[in-house]
Amino acid sequence: MTRIAIVTGGGQGIGEGIAKQLASDGLTVAVADLNQGNAEKVAAEIGGGAKGYYVDVAKKQAVFDLVDAVVKDFGQLDVMVNNAGIAEIGAVIDASEEDINKIFQINVNGDIYGIQAAATQFKKQGNGGKIINACSIAGHEGFELLGIYSATKFAVRGLTQAAAKELAKDQITVNAYCPGIVLTPMWDQIDAEMAKIYDVPLGDTLQKYIDGIALGRGEQPADVANLVSFLADKKSDYITGQSIMVDGGINFA
Repeated sequence: MTRIAIVTGGGQGIGEGIAKQLASDGLTVAVADLNQGNAEKVAAEIGGGAKGYYVDVAKKQAVFDLVDAVVKDFGQLDVMVNNAGIAEIGAVIDASEEDINKIFQINVNGDIYGIQAAATQFKKQGNGGKIINACSIAGHEGFELLGIYSATKFAVRGLTQAAAKELAKDQITVNAYCPGIVLTPMWDQIDAEMAKIYDVPLGDTLQKYIDGIALGRGEQPADVANLVSFLADKKSDYITGQSIMVDGGINFA
């Protein structure tokens, strides 16, 4: 029987790469995004029964409704990839209440709701399942001008560990992937904001970070997707509670 995966934030960037990799692995993919048009576009490119869905991961009911819709359409759920996330750039002391709440609602609450909705469905099915969360190298080390973002990713590591312990008895594994400097629109945004703050040309900040990568190049969505492919596969059945680096050699902790 074909396995079914949901990828939130699947309409672009890392999420798009993950969705396409899982489809190439033989899974049927539900591509979910705040921009439903992007989700449907990626699903159409994937083909093979993939379908695009709207979801606002900051809203608990929306995430549960997404899982219900996917199960209604495909009959089951096997893999939940909580990929949706945003970055906020700026000094910790300048962060507004609105910005703090927004990034936590998406990066942390969204993962909590994804864990809850997927685990609820997995328990109904009674044959385990895989939950895979988006963390970051910024979840292992706080980054200057990405302090609030770093805080959300440290939170994801804690959630991943706690949920893994709680759900192990149900044969549900919970892991996270921790990308580095991925060449996506999010890092274009980070570079542009830091160019303003540091008064340097566009591209300088991004290049500075790339220069610190041991393997000597920026990361592609496919590099992240390859790790998610493993975590979604039965080959990773004995791995849970881990937040695994895939950064080309930046953080060696």
